[in-house]
Amino acid sequence: MTNRTSPWKSYQQIATQTAPPGQLVLMLYDGAIRFLDRALAGFLHEDPLLFNETISNNLLRAQQIISELNNSLNMRQGGDFADNMRRLYNYFDWRLQQSNLRKEESGIHEIKGRLTILRGAWAEMLEQQGRQDGAPAEQSVLLAQG
Repeated sequence: MTNRTSPWKSYQQIATQTAPPGQLVLMLYDGAIRFLDRALAGFLHEDPLLFNETISNNLLRAQQIISELNNSLNMRQGGDFADNMRRLYNYFDWRLQQSNLRKEESGIHEIKGRLTILRGAWAEMLEQQGRQDGAPAEQSVLLAQG
């Protein structure tokens, strides 16, 4: 039996391998938000095993993405901005860890809201850069819509 990769997974893999760094950050934000949505959906399960697994697995995936964002910060050149983002990402990780341990939705909603704001600001920055570089505005958000 052969292991076939779905066309969507193939597209995602190629997109992540060929996307510029700014687009990769946008894709990471999108992924973290998507996993937080899935974790929140886990609260609807009545089966305790499915409830716990869905919440825990998706929160861990979101935390892995936040860790990747944190580790990608350029602390040498980033100055105060990088320091602030590091503290923010560390807080996100801690808050999601607490939400997972206690199985509380409030922390997940909080971090999802904050990530959504960061994602929007990042997308706006990419769009403005694209306009300054002469690229069409919609090109900078093309991958984000996938």
